[in-house]
Amino acid sequence: MTAPDASPPVPVLELRGLTVRYGGIPALDRVGLSLPAGEITCVLGENGSGKSTLVSVVSGVRRPDEGEVLLDGRPVRLRTPRRAREAGIATLWQDLAVAPLLPVWRNVVLGAEPTRGVPPFRRIDLDRARATTLEALRRVGVTGVDPDQPANALRAGERHSLAVARALHYGSRVLVFDEPTAPMTVAQHALVLQSLITARRGGIAVLFVTNNPRYAHLVGDRFLLLAGGQVAGNLTRDDVDAADLTRLIAGGDELTAITA
Repeated sequence: MTAPDASPPVPVLELRGLTVRYGGIPALDRVGLSLPAGEITCVLGENGSGKSTLVSVVSGVRRPDEGEVLLDGRPVRLRTPRRAREAGIATLWQDLAVAPLLPVWRNVVLGAEPTRGVPPFRRIDLDRARATTLEALRRVGVTGVDPDQPANALRAGERHSLAVARALHYGSRVLVFDEPTAPMTVAQHALVLQSLITARRGGIAVLFVTNNPRYAHLVGDRFLLLAGGQVAGNLTRDDVDAADLTRLIAGGDELTAITA
């Protein structure tokens, strides 16, 4: 009797031997990363560890000097941010790229506005746009929002959830979340983390770049530790608890020893 195939599913996005140099100095050195569907992979490390460079490569902002990027197991070249978006990779930068003066509904459906009527009398279907926005926000745990208010009227956590809702609305398959540096309350952080869990539940591969090991362990399935542009650890929830993860990130000597 033939044994069933136990091979793991092909990850949505995979990086192999990724190397990026600036002036001959490697910001990333042979980094590997696998992003399976329906999982949250957290990237942690001190400032200068290579986290931002990793985000720029996945987002199509920076081309690697060596290595390859695979989408569904096939090599791809993410030459521009637009190409990355077309491939289903949505990046939530620290500034979120939210249009602050536009209404909330416009931020969600911008570029894919529902319409009604026939040319030359076609116009935006405002009722559908508002309903779509409220449903998208509800999916990530945000309720009671006036879709006609400007986006800058939202609280910090709600603006981040708005960006996640927009990514889900466009059918993104990979969500790259570059944790904001702006201060947020615990409740606002909880709202952001809940939106990432919603994305995972929807089968999206989530890359969560953060400096906070406690928040990472709350939602993460996998943890990639970077130090000096190299992979210092590739762990799962079964490998470490929150205290272990905090000690590894805070203890520079221990992280350096792991890298070596």
